[in-house]
Amino acid sequence: MTGAEPAPRVLIADDQALVRTGFRLILTSRGIDVVGEASDGAEAVTAARELKPDVVLMDIRMPTMDGLRATRWILDQAPHCRVLILTTFDLDRYVYDALAAGASGFLLKDVTPAHLAASVRLVNTGDALLAPSITRRLVERFAHGAPSERDHGHTRRPPAIHRDLAPLTPRERQILTLVGRGLSNTEIVRELTISEATVKTHVTRIFAKLALRDRAQAVVLAYETGLVAPGESGE
Repeated sequence: MTGAEPAPRVLIADDQALVRTGFRLILTSRGIDVVGEASDGAEAVTAARELKPDVVLMDIRMPTMDGLRATRWILDQAPHCRVLILTTFDLDRYVYDALAAGASGFLLKDVTPAHLAASVRLVNTGDALLAPSITRRLVERFAHGAPSERDHGHTRRPPAIHRDLAPLTPRERQILTLVGRGLSNTEIVRELTISEATVKTHVTRIFAKLALRDRAQAVVLAYETGLVAPGESGE
């Protein structure tokens, strides 16, 4: 961490006390400020409202209110907050739903300490955490799939993203397609032979026109609207 970058303020939401304690120790030992803990989604919503964290580490499967519903509430009330989903399954219907709802990425619970801290810092800068191969497999599996078999009445799949792409220029649609395929800005520069500054400008305009939070939602949108079809990944 540089002196110019304040430590992210993190809220940890997980129903297992041992997991919360382990993550707290990892993050604090790396200079990240853990401002609170929550044992279920309802507590996470209340804590996020009171503590105003920069990043929430959100377990998906919790009692009382699951992580998906909590993510929706938190991002609705605090749009500048970032949510990182914690899961034990890399291809989880709920993870996809959370990305569609605005989460900035997800981590498997067996993440290494260094990767956990780096991921928190990354999303705190406003970027999305995308493990390209896993994220694309996740989106390809669920973007046009049936409603979750884990629906229990109180936890429904959020509506698919259907945004009007008409405001985008042809170049912006092209860049959104490449983002949806999982390409980084550097890779888009090589693909289109344009400057990185130009790519960043286009990406910023795309997000503004379509009210996207970050690249995670852009990937979901590209599949939901048919800009990218299953199998059209950058790999």
